[in-house]
Amino acid sequence: MIDKGKIFEKFKKEPNKYWKVEMFEKEGYIRKICKECKNGFWSTNDKENCPEHDDYSFIGKKKTNVNWDYVKTWKEFEKFFNKKNHTTIPRYPVISRWHPNLFFTQASIQNFQRFNGNIMEFDYPNNPLIVPQVCLRFNDIENVGITGRHMTSFIMAGQHSFEDNNGYWKDKCIELNFEFLNKIIGIKKDELIYTEDIWSMNDMSAFGPSIETHSNGLEIVNNVFMQFKEIGNKYNELKNKVIDVGWGFDRLPWIIKGSQTIYDTAFGNITDKLKNEISIDYDEELFKKYAPISKKLDIDNLIDIKNSRKIIAQKLNIDEKTLENKIGQIEAIYALLDHSRALTFAITDGGLPSNVGGGYNLRVITRRAMSFIEKYNWNIKLHEISLMHSEYLNEMFPEILENINDIEKVLTSEEKKFNNNKKRSKKLTDSLNGKILSTEKLVKLYDSEGITPEQIGVDIPGDFYDKLTEKHNINKNEKKINKIDVSKINPTEILYYKEPEIFNFFAKVICNLNENLIILDKTAFFPTSGGQLNDLGTINDIKVLDVFKIGKIIIHKLSKKIENGENVKCCIDKERRIKLMIHHDAVHIVNGATKKIIGNHIHQTGSEKNIDKARIDITHFETLTNEEIEKIENLSNEIIRKNIPITKIEMIRSDAEQEYGFKIYQGGYVPSKKIRIVKIKDFDIEACSGTHGDKTKDIKFIKIIKTKKISDGVVRIELKAGDVAFEYLKNRNKILKEISDKLDVSYDEIPEKVKEIFNTWKKLRKGKR
Repeated sequence: MIDKGKIFEKFKKEPNKYWKVEMFEKEGYIRKICKECKNGFWSTNDKENCPEHDDYSFIGKKKTNVNWDYVKTWKEFEKFFNKKNHTTIPRYPVISRWHPNLFFTQASIQNFQRFNGNIMEFDYPNNPLIVPQVCLRFNDIENVGITGRHMTSFIMAGQHSFEDNNGYWKDKCIELNFEFLNKIIGIKKDELIYTEDIWSMNDMSAFGPSIETHSNGLEIVNNVFMQFKEIGNKYNELKNKVIDVGWGFDRLPWIIKGSQTIYDTAFGNITDKLKNEISIDYDEELFKKYAPISKKLDIDNLIDIKNSRKIIAQKLNIDEKTLENKIGQIEAIYALLDHSRALTFAITDGGLPSNVGGGYNLRVITRRAMSFIEKYNWNIKLHEISLMHSEYLNEMFPEILENINDIEKVLTSEEKKFNNNKKRSKKLTDSLNGKILSTEKLVKLYDSEGITPEQIGVDIPGDFYDKLTEKHNINKNEKKINKIDVSKINPTEILYYKEPEIFNFFAKVICNLNENLIILDKTAFFPTSGGQLNDLGTINDIKVLDVFKIGKIIIHKLSKKIENGENVKCCIDKERRIKLMIHHDAVHIVNGATKKIIGNHIHQTGSEKNIDKARIDITHFETLTNEEIEKIENLSNEIIRKNIPITKIEMIRSDAEQEYGFKIYQGGYVPSKKIRIVKIKDFDIEACSGTHGDKTKDIKFIKIIKTKKISDGVVRIELKAGDVAFEYLKNRNKILKEISDKLDVSYDEIPEKVKEIFNTWKKLRKGKR
């Protein structure tokens, strides 16, 4: 892989080619080399060092000619860019269902990254566009509340232009940047400094120069120009260049107001409301002196945050312990506000705290927030702060308030788990209080016991939360490696969508592989996919043992070999297909019913459709009650009785996302430009490749036979549908009849009789001891 650092050094040799823009020359900006880090920057004043080394010099001062709050800042930002022909699009969810590798939306450009097979492309609804994209990042948890600017939840106001007839490039981008900051907000020209950098995707599949805009020690926006891609050990120009501008939106009202920290403006009136409500104890005057230099406490750039805090304490003529005591509570309040907002968005978008996948990181910040509440004995609940966020942000994001009941249920459940865990581990936490523990020991304590460093009052190593969360940001799906090479074979013509009722057809063997594997020019045999088992049957009276798909090729495994080039008669097991199809329809209905009964946080994490039963795994924070199961089953059968049409339509992926949202990816992301949408009107819509009927009445009946919690945050529902369900009820009634006959009681009396027998057995057993 190309070395990013070496590319940066190469670019530095031709700075005018990669970073100089028309605005610099027009406004009198001169390129300089930072005396400390030796990187280039553009300025109109006599600065010798780049702004990366500056303290915050805007705090407590008026550096702009406007006085907007958080929501007003977005309105004005939107107004400016709308006038400049940018279309506003709604934010995408923070749970990144459309991305195969990432659990969370970490940047606005991620909204438009799609995969066609293994090739990354950009799908965008408008060009150019802006989006108030809420992002979640968990690599800076230790910094949150301390540096005055770090957040796990923030808005990246994405400004994007894609290279087509409507797009623009570097000159226009920086011109808009300067106009908004200088002409609209009113930041003076000599207080706007532009630094040179390079940005890349992790795999160097897209990279290019970037220009970061700073003012008074604060980075406000990063203008990235995705221009190149790696090919072997070299790089070429991208076919379609992309402007990826990430405005640190939360920083705009901060510099406008000149408040002590970003948290004082990012959360509107909630910060002061919370300070007053729980009566926190901190030295406000000391904090005013501390805030401008708190930038130095950035764990990204420090080996020892404790030592750095000590240096700052010396600057303030106070010892380190006194400093921490006097500002600790306000820093905890800021972290509490940040973490609660991150959770508010995550739960709204279907994320749940848990011990697995991305839910792990949500639980980390949940427990950290609750640890602060416990440490300072504050009379506040996390869900109460979520309500404050939802009310304040209602004008920008009304969907949060619409989901506030779900948010309260989830966070209340997490609070119970936290308190139960606290009681269980009290003896251990007391024994560790105040001890010096390594990062590895603290990570092990959290993973095995759910204990946070805040609970035991120990010094937190700078890399603790990064170590804890890094493996839960990326979704590492294990891909099956197929050793069969089908690269030179034409795609199989699929008949099971075009003619779903076809069970007999003729085809030609176009390829004969090892192990009795054949490929037909066309087929109606459904391959195992999307949790649905494959069809069985015969080809020229030879048994079909398996059917599977590699790319666009469907492969049939037979009990005997068939020669290449043969024209063959194919017969599908009709009864098996219908049972599989009915169970697949039933899974969609139960999925929709579960969302209606339990809440919008429900998301399908897996499913299986067999001939004798089906199952669906859903995200949920606790086991289902008998009452909930009954309601889900009743609603499912009501949908069957209504005889709603089941429509299937092939759509361009981006069109389907825009029309139906990202909850269509119930079974996982579909790496194809075209996707098949299966829709039960006003009830359930999913991207699905399975076989389906035409109306719900054909399912006849659904019976939920079992539910269980299979892992933290995941509940499995097992069900039977159609004639299989009727046969199940028939057998169960037969068993009940046998029991009632043997006990000589009616069906209704069976439970009481069994209880009587059990109690008698217990007495007899006790008497034998």
